[in-house]
Amino acid sequence: MSASELADRVAEALTTDTEAFNERAREEAEALKSAVRDGTFDNTEAIVGMELELYAVDDQTDALQRVPRQLLELIGFEKELGLHNAEMQTSPQPLNSHGLVAQRNELKASLLPAQQRVRNEGIRLVSDGMWTVPPAGETAREYLCDCVEQSGVRIGTNMSDSVRYHTMANTDYPSAFEIDAPHASLQAETVMPESLITSIQPHYQIPHAPDLPEYFSYALRIAAPLLALGVNSPFFPPDLYDDAPDPEIVAGAHMENRIGVFESVLNPPAGDPTPPKVCFPPDFDSVEAAIDDIVEDDTIVPVDLQSGTRFDDDFVHFRHKHGSYWRWVRPVFEGATRSAANARIEFRPLAAQPTVDDAIGFAAVFAGLMESLPQLEHPIRSLDWETAKKNFYTAARNGLRAKIEWITADGATTTSTEEIYGELFEHAREGLEQRGLSAEEAHSYIRPLRERVDRRLTPARWKHDYVRRRVEENVPLAEAIWGMQATYIRNQEETLLDGSFVDWFE
Repeated sequence: MSASELADRVAEALTTDTEAFNERAREEAEALKSAVRDGTFDNTEAIVGMELELYAVDDQTDALQRVPRQLLELIGFEKELGLHNAEMQTSPQPLNSHGLVAQRNELKASLLPAQQRVRNEGIRLVSDGMWTVPPAGETAREYLCDCVEQSGVRIGTNMSDSVRYHTMANTDYPSAFEIDAPHASLQAETVMPESLITSIQPHYQIPHAPDLPEYFSYALRIAAPLLALGVNSPFFPPDLYDDAPDPEIVAGAHMENRIGVFESVLNPPAGDPTPPKVCFPPDFDSVEAAIDDIVEDDTIVPVDLQSGTRFDDDFVHFRHKHGSYWRWVRPVFEGATRSAANARIEFRPLAAQPTVDDAIGFAAVFAGLMESLPQLEHPIRSLDWETAKKNFYTAARNGLRAKIEWITADGATTTSTEEIYGELFEHAREGLEQRGLSAEEAHSYIRPLRERVDRRLTPARWKHDYVRRRVEENVPLAEAIWGMQATYIRNQEETLLDGSFVDWFE
């Protein structure tokens, strides 16, 4: 699509009547509530799914690489925000032994031919929390900020041709479009800086949709320990750092900068009264309240939509609003057919992981906990919401070194890492065994993550230790970060499909 065509489509989108759009969404929400109460969104069993985001690099230099759109279509992946991004989704599967194996095999079955095909073009797809090596001949700042104005419309030069993304840079919603992190800063005119980050997103479908608030409350309270376990983005591209001593930059690094990037780019700047859209969500006292929260969320890009042939096209405006409902844990209501209609929890705090088995391990542990904690009526649900939120952001800063407050099964409060994860993994195992997995099968998914705790070593800590050692040897920070990135990519080349992160240090 040419810049002028894209600008015309963005301009057309900007003429949509926002209030009429919101009114349609409210009407659809009332119908959705009725369908939920009638049992339309119930499932006979728990269902799991996964989204996996990747970025592309030059196979020889590790520099960020734009992926030709036709190549992305050829390998069956979906385009994301940046021209370097790719995304794939697994088919929903029952939470049982065969379903988890199917999830893992589908990821591997898609990634293997995709890597082989893009390799012919000199490209490698990388699963990582944040890229650090900009395209050859460009700085990260130039790549992320480059935009043009076409007929009064701002167009991000390195963004995909999705009208939604470009429209976001031209609406009245006051997104800051900035990076505000320790010793790092960037100011852009579009959402493009958000393309720095990539994630995995496990899904869990609730068997009985009206029970969503209970499951959701548990998901909020396990968000911090799972985030601490999966941190994978301690460093930015070096040219985004301010003028500060290298050791100071290294010492001040957050273990998961992905959290801060998503919030500082898309939320309003500090001091603006507009409510943030990327945030730790509230508890809900009913499934209707969860639906209302989506409806009342600020609409960034209203669109004049027509119902299609999908069952959930009866809620097409509501679903469109949900697309910019960027909570770290969020409820989802959709289904292509009435029989496939589902209410699920989308777990969004996790950065993309070093290997497929690590990603599936998180999906299994999350699903196992969603099974066991509600059944046990585990007292962690009584943890104060403010404490759960504080835990979350502490985990983003410090990873496994974070002081997280937890309530054990016997009601005791603890901040012991051993106690928290010992209980977390035990309940995940119980939940998976309740779904028919053998003890050994359950352990096989949990073991790589348990090893991280035993060694106190996450992907972010591995990266941080590498860069810290090199800087202590008087290696310039940029060289240290790029050396770390090259080693990460080489290690992943050997283990992405047939290994786990713990293989990197055995």
